[in-house]
Amino acid sequence: MSTFLIFALASLALVLVPGPNHLYIAARGIAQGRAAGVASALGVETGTMVHIAAAAAGLSYVIARSATLFNVIKWAGVAYLIYLGVRALTSRQELKAREAGPQPLRTIFFEGVIVNVLNPKVILFFLAFLPQFVDPGAGAVPLQIIVLGGTLLVLGLVSDLIYAAGAGALGRRMRNRSSLLSRLSGVVYLGLGVATALSGRPV
Repeated sequence: MSTFLIFALASLALVLVPGPNHLYIAARGIAQGRAAGVASALGVETGTMVHIAAAAAGLSYVIARSATLFNVIKWAGVAYLIYLGVRALTSRQELKAREAGPQPLRTIFFEGVIVNVLNPKVILFFLAFLPQFVDPGAGAVPLQIIVLGGTLLVLGLVSDLIYAAGAGALGRRMRNRSSLLSRLSGVVYLGLGVATALSGRPV
């Protein structure tokens, strides 16, 4: 229990610090409102569930230790974020779509899943941070990973939803500035793509 509480406190400190997921959710919330922010938050944390399952199965370790697999995931994530950024900055169709009507929440949800699943930093988190709190002598390791990962997911979801609500409120004030919102979203996506490209691989 003491180990779990330490992990929970450490995870809480981590999720309170603004990170790439928060920026993505905020960009979605500002561009399309609170519902879009919430949908992106749910998508991001669904991606976290994928990482939890992969870590419990030992796949995160294999991916992080394989330069080829790690780089495939990393550059796929970079390409997707750059694509979203360029589309938001240059596509007239994207701007017309924003003006004509909101993007389907289902699409936003799946974008959130993809962004998080292809985020190499999350893989490194489950490889470098979470295993420090796993005790092989305390029971089944996969179950411990699921419990710890689930704790992080719940804390992360609460934090994400707070950002989504705040961004949605700000987006309502700026709803008549669709061009500005589109460019703001594009800049955020490109920034996330660059940050992902600069992320390293564990030795």
